Amino acid sequence: MNYVDGYVLAVPTAKKEAYRTIAEKAAAIFKRHGALTVVECWGDDVPEGQVTSFSMAVQRKDDESVVFSWITWPSKAVRDEGMKKSMEDPEMDHDMNNMPFDGKRMIFGGFQPIVNR
Repeated sequence: MNYVDGYVLAVPTAKKEAYRTIAEKAAAIFKRHGALTVVECWGDDVPEGQVTSFSMAVQRKDDESVVFSWITWPSKAVRDEGMKKSMEDPEMDHDMNNMPFDGKRMIFGGFQPIVNR
């Protein structure tokens, strides 16, 4: 079964196009190194929670939007190798000071699907 990397982050709403540009570039790199799909979703109906929520999890500020993203890989082994190659790819932007979001508030992890219909 496939393997999925998932991400949730807060991006300044005014930097939506800058984020989309970087996400498009990164998606091409991930796909070049084995990813099957890369999906980036800009939140437009993300409710605030009482106890927890996407917004609370990434400490979203009033001028930010929640982004929910995932990368699908053929397997965890392909993901491990593909992610390593992607991070080493000279086209990958490693200048975290120029990212249009605060990477310290990004939540991410790898997941083994248990239902995929």
